[in-house]
Amino acid sequence: MSEPLLRARDLTKRFTVRGPFGRKEEFTAVDAVSLEVRLGETLAVVGESGSGKSTTARMVAKLMEPTAGTLEFEGRDVTRAKGADLAGFRGNVQVVFQDPFSSLNPRHTVERILTAPLVYQGMEPKGGKRALAKELMVRVGLNPDHSQRYPAQFSGGQAQRIGIARALAVNPKLVICDEAVSALDVSVQAQVIELLRRLQRESGFSYVFIAHDLAVVRQIAHRVAVMSKGRIVEEGPCERVFADPQDPYTRTLLAAIPRINPEWDRRRRAAG
Repeated sequence: MSEPLLRARDLTKRFTVRGPFGRKEEFTAVDAVSLEVRLGETLAVVGESGSGKSTTARMVAKLMEPTAGTLEFEGRDVTRAKGADLAGFRGNVQVVFQDPFSSLNPRHTVERILTAPLVYQGMEPKGGKRALAKELMVRVGLNPDHSQRYPAQFSGGQAQRIGIARALAVNPKLVICDEAVSALDVSVQAQVIELLRRLQRESGFSYVFIAHDLAVVRQIAHRVAVMSKGRIVEEGPCERVFADPQDPYTRTLLAAIPRINPEWDRRRRAAG
């Protein structure tokens, strides 16, 4: 088995909050979480709101420093990476956020948004920024002639495709999707998930897919880590977790999934 692309060991995040009577108290949002992701696979991290999954994603993306624990990427410790090391890490690890309209600058054209990661990396596309922006738009199923438009001129699903295209601009090895489809209508969700799967097949990168909806997770994940109260309570191959959940919390999450025709579900999953 190949070495993990990314390995998190005992990641912990504590926050200082104001308790009763204004006293400072320490709150542990993530408690000793360990994860591994291999190149080309999708690890889904699932749990209800407040379980710590998004805080874990932010630490893995180095958008938030852990209180304790370590993070390795391609065998190198990047826990405290700074300067050029941090820039190199961020060139390999990109994030797609939940709300595209909050994560896309409303004053910038799509072309400028899509090429901003290259500017940060000090890179200049061979064919020019406009050509790259149009190429990225085609990859995610958008009209390349709309590269001079602004985010507000797109629907929610289209705006999320722009967010995905921006993540792809620097050819990352890992893309972190933090509730990337939860704000979309069900029909649009399905289209975006299929897009994510197709892009992974084409480029071979990995996903860490943060979600609270196990029905969505089943469509995209190779492995699943279930979080509750800041800890991972179960982890394993997607089909095993769905077929034979070991933890009571996992069973509770699965029981909340709307039931569909099991034969149709079997055929859909067999079709890939």
